Amino acid sequence: MAAVGLLGGCALPDKPTRGTLYDFGPGALSAAPASRQTLPPIAIDTISTSGGALDNMSVLYRLGYADAQQLRPYAQARWSMPPAQLVRQRLREQLNQRRAVFNAREGVALNRSQGDALPLLLRLELEEFSQFFTTPEASVGLIRLRATLLEITPGGEKLVGQRNVVVQRPAPSADASGGVRALTAATDAAIEELDQWLQQTPGS
Repeated sequence: MAAVGLLGGCALPDKPTRGTLYDFGPGALSAAPASRQTLPPIAIDTISTSGGALDNMSVLYRLGYADAQQLRPYAQARWSMPPAQLVRQRLREQLNQRRAVFNAREGVALNRSQGDALPLLLRLELEEFSQFFTTPEASVGLIRLRATLLEITPGGEKLVGQRNVVVQRPAPSADASGGVRALTAATDAAIEELDQWLQQTPGS
């Protein structure tokens, strides 16, 4: 009885809590009309990253007022897939509103089989993708991309153009949820900038 009483007086350990899973939302809720796909097709390569910090699914933040060089993960928040994959998915959705979009190898194989000219290849590197705190209460979602547009020729790759894109958007709250919303808005703005750049680049 004494043993039962001791067990009854001890608090049971809390059940492990599951982290919140985030993505960029459902995207477009209706398909774009086929008539809008009037621009030349383009192929998108896999988006590379600058290192291991962006190769996992952590939602990351920096304390700019304390140690801006340290990337910190939220303990109970995760992306549904690595950020580079989320950005590529969103980019493909946006570009597909106005043109046919292929994966890099898919575009090469398809066009060679049909004897057509190869589509230009868009290669991206994701250099920064974090919530940046300027004060404990104020933060922004910060994304930095390097875009390289290439022509695939029989002699190899030929540089068509290159662009650095840096976008930040304010976070509505100083937590993971606010950071996710800010990064989603920053990503959409960065993709819109890339889309406009591609439309203004001859051949693309």
